[in-house]
Amino acid sequence: MMTIEDVYRKFDEIGCCSFATPDGHGGVEARIAHFFAYGDEGLYLRTMDVKPFYRQLKESGRLAVCGERTEAKVVFDEDNLPLFKPGYQMRVSGEVRELSMVEVEAKAAHDRNFNVAVHDIAKYPETRVLVLHRFHGELYDYDYAMARRDHKLYRERFAFGGDTFEEPGLRITDSCIACGTCLEGCSFKAIVPGEPYTILGERCDECGNCYHVCPAGAVEGKGR
Repeated sequence: MMTIEDVYRKFDEIGCCSFATPDGHGGVEARIAHFFAYGDEGLYLRTMDVKPFYRQLKESGRLAVCGERTEAKVVFDEDNLPLFKPGYQMRVSGEVRELSMVEVEAKAAHDRNFNVAVHDIAKYPETRVLVLHRFHGELYDYDYAMARRDHKLYRERFAFGGDTFEEPGLRITDSCIACGTCLEGCSFKAIVPGEPYTILGERCDECGNCYHVCPAGAVEGKGR
């Protein structure tokens, strides 16, 4: 499973990501931000307490973050089909809490990233530091053209701070008749023959093709 450092490094490579919070009125708001540090307690961010972002974080205690890193933007071929360069997406969702100034200064004693936070607070006194301390998420690493490997997708899910996650991929039940129809319909090379056939969750895009073609109704969907 990915460590907290692994998760932070992946987000740091992306840079600016979408940070989404409940707006307190039945909707959701998003803005571009970044994590500035990580530690044993989680992933750290900062904002100002005069902003709606701060109010939403404090009122809901919830935060969802996502971002993507790729070599080039999507282009389209003569048939208007998208051509993706290899890349990856990261997402996390969980609970946040605010740090006291005492906590921030204690971390600054041994973490240069928190030195910057202390400097910011001195310059902008309404700056506040928060930590995403309990969350789950996913690395979604794609190579749809299979330019660098023999399959399109690798995905890994993880959790931190006592949170849990659902394993990726659809599932084939014991109702499978081992006919191979699902294998023929899967372009992600995620299905392994057997009795029953099985799905490699780390390769499964959950596109639903196997679910759609299975004559025995042996594939379990997740969205129903």
